[in-house]
Amino acid sequence: MREDAPQTGHALTLEGRARAVVTGVSDVELFNEQLVSLSTVAGTLTIMGSELHISQLSLENGSLLVEGRIDALEYDDRQKRRGLSKLFK
Repeated sequence: MREDAPQTGHALTLEGRARAVVTGVSDVELFNEQLVSLSTVAGTLTIMGSELHISQLSLENGSLLVEGRIDALEYDDRQKRRGLSKLFK
């Protein structure tokens, strides 16, 4: 497989509670220092914590690296959220 070919699978590697490496990413829906929400081939993945930042992102390869204090990870298989109003319902 070529290195520049998009990822078709999904993987999540958590290193301690400080780094999350995610593959199979198709879009970043929302991010701030407490929340990173992204679309993956396995559904929406939300990473919650503090001082979170996206250190690396390649939508072409479907890869993402989040660093900071990671407190929780949550998957949602429902269809991609549309807008912030869904987050507050």
